[in-house]
Amino acid sequence: MSFLTASAMTGGYGKADILHSCNLSVEKGQIAVIVGPNGAGKSTAMKAVFGMLPLRDGKITLDGTDITALSPQQRVSKGMGFVPQVNNVFPTMTVEENLEMGAYIRHDDFSDTLEMVYALFPILRDKRRQHAGELSGGQRQQVAVGRALMTQPKLLMLDEPTAGVSPIVMDELFDRIIEVARTGISILMVEQNARQALDIADIGYVLVQGRNAYTDTGAALLADAEVRRTFLGG
Repeated sequence: MSFLTASAMTGGYGKADILHSCNLSVEKGQIAVIVGPNGAGKSTAMKAVFGMLPLRDGKITLDGTDITALSPQQRVSKGMGFVPQVNNVFPTMTVEENLEMGAYIRHDDFSDTLEMVYALFPILRDKRRQHAGELSGGQRQQVAVGRALMTQPKLLMLDEPTAGVSPIVMDELFDRIIEVARTGISILMVEQNARQALDIADIGYVLVQGRNAYTDTGAALLADAEVRRTFLGG
C-alpha cells in the first residue's frame, strides 16, 4: 500500500461533482505532481485529500490509516501539512513568528526544526525579524512552506507553490522541494508550470474534468507525444 492513497474520490461543492472517481497515491519520499488544464479539478483534488471538501464517495488512507472521516486539523495531527495558494502567511507577523505558528500542535522543543527550515531557506534567517507582508512573493512562499514543515509533516501538500513568481525563483523553490523529499517527506503538489513540475516528479497525474486522464512517471509523461501536444504546449 502507498504511503498516501486516495481512491475513487467523488465530490464537489453543493450538488455538482467536480471529482469523478479520482485516484491519487504517493509513496514515502516521492514527489507526486497533479497537472491539467484550468478547471480540471486539480486544487479540488488536493483539498479533498486534506479534508476541506466533503466526498460523496471514496477513501483516503495515510500510512495505512483510514483518514476519510477526519477534519483537516485532525489530518495535520496525523502528519499532513498543507500550503494553500493564497493567504498562506500572516502578513503582520514576523517571519520567525510565522514559522513558530507552524509548531502550534507541538509540545516539544522545536528549535532543531526551526534551524532546519533556516538551513533550507537561508533568506528567511536573514529576514526573520521582518514582517512577512513586506517580503517578495517567492520569499512569502518560502515562509509558507517553512511553516508547514514546522509541524514535522510526513506528507507535504503544495497548491500552486510557484504561482506568480519569477522563473529563477520557481527553479529555486523546486530545488528546495527536491531537498525536502530527500529527507523522506512525501510531496503532493498541484502546479500550473506542468513541464517544469513533471521534470522533478517521481509520478505525475494529469486530470481532465475531475478524472484521471494519464498517470505515469514524470519522465514518461514528458516523453508522451499526446500529453505534450495536449497539455504541455507541444
